[in-house]
Amino acid sequence: MTMQAEVSTSDTINYRLLRIANERFGTNPDSMSREQAREATDIARREMFMEQAILQQPEARQVAVPSSELDSAVQMIRTRYESDDDFEEALAAFGLSEDALLNALERELRVEAVMNYVTSDVDPVDETEARLYYYLHPEKFEKPETRVVRHILITINSDFAENTEAAAQERIALIHARLLKHPHRFEQQALQNSECPSALNGGLIGEVKRGTLYPELDAVLFGMQAGAISDVIQTSTGFHILQCEAIKPASRASLADVLPTLQEQLTQRQKVREQKRWLKHVLSAPGK
Repeated sequence: MTMQAEVSTSDTINYRLLRIANERFGTNPDSMSREQAREATDIARREMFMEQAILQQPEARQVAVPSSELDSAVQMIRTRYESDDDFEEALAAFGLSEDALLNALERELRVEAVMNYVTSDVDPVDETEARLYYYLHPEKFEKPETRVVRHILITINSDFAENTEAAAQERIALIHARLLKHPHRFEQQALQNSECPSALNGGLIGEVKRGTLYPELDAVLFGMQAGAISDVIQTSTGFHILQCEAIKPASRASLADVLPTLQEQLTQRQKVREQKRWLKHVLSAPGK
């Protein structure tokens, strides 16, 4: 079942501004800056222009939006608000009724359905084509070097006597001295002393690549040997000790590991190309 009522231009604009403000700027439309409002309005108008053109095509008569899909879309929007009252207030504040929202959503979902329909006859990429792509673009399947790291943190916070800079430095120095004598107790020391959430897992941050951690920690970690424990490192957060549990060298993902996903990605790329070709034809038609 689809909704047949047409939504007014102002309702369409208001709905899109409500969505764009939330998705793009993480705020409500009335809290956007002037520049954000201008950008959101431009996006909304472009979307409306394309929506109108798409829904006028014969393909639009071949699709329908199930009521369950429409209900799910409404529910997804509701979850962005702390309560139903907040949701309803946001609609009212921007001149939208729930019926207007449903109409606007139904049109948006119909556009999505049309775009899927125009690619329904695109053949899936087969293994041979995917294999050829893999061997012709080896650089796309390179995996960077990673390191498995554990972490102990003592924060600096002058509001607490035990976390003044001097006290925190003394505490981390004692922990570091214990670890130099008993490096196998890193997990225990992290669990007992670290103020990082990773303490609950024995200080384990996990497998990381360059650029994941604070620059000061990153520089030290990627200069360590496997099994080594770092010196004390200070950042704006506090004092840190790292343990490099393992080094996983850079490598190339095997064809067997990537083949199914690669076929899906290449098929989706073909569909996107077909959608762009079809949309370009629609928008270049006389009167557009």
